[in-house]
Amino acid sequence: MSSRVPIYDTGMLIALADRKAKAVALHEGLRTVPHRALVLGPVLAQVWRPQPALVHALSGVLKDCTVPQARTSEPPMRETKAGRPECLACATGPDLADWRRIGTALGRAALPTKKRPDAVDAWVALAAARHGSAVIFTTDPGDIHAYLTVLAPTDVHVVAV
Repeated sequence: MSSRVPIYDTGMLIALADRKAKAVALHEGLRTVPHRALVLGPVLAQVWRPQPALVHALSGVLKDCTVPQARTSEPPMRETKAGRPECLACATGPDLADWRRIGTALGRAALPTKKRPDAVDAWVALAAARHGSAVIFTTDPGDIHAYLTVLAPTDVHVVAV
C-alpha cells in the first residue's frame, strides 16, 4: 500500500475520532507511507465541531494527514533523505473541468438505495482519480464505488472501515 495515496472520507474521520479499532489500526499503519493521508477541506468541515473531545481527537489525527492547499497543514509528502518531493495533485487545486466531472458523477452515479448525491463524496473520488494510484478509506464503500464507476480511474481502490 505504500505506493498508493491514502484518502480519508468523512466516515473514516468519524471512525478515527470515535477510536474505532479498524480505523485506528489502518491510520497507524499509514504513518510511514511517503504520501500523508489526504483529508479534503470539505471532508474536515463535515466532521469538525467545537466539542473539546472531538477537536482533541481530530487534531491528533490531522498531524499525520495533509489537507491540500491549507496553509497550516502538514505537507503532502514526507521528508526523505534526498529532500521533500512534491505532490502535483495536492499542489494544484481543482479546475473547471474537475468541478464538471464532479457534477457529472453526481448526475450519473448509480447510488445505493435511499442514498442521495453527495458532492463531498464525489470530490473524494475525483481526488483519488487525480492522484492516479490511491486508496479511499470509507464507511460508505457503495457510495464511493458509484462515483468511481462514473469517473473510471485506472488504479483506485476502496477499503471499508
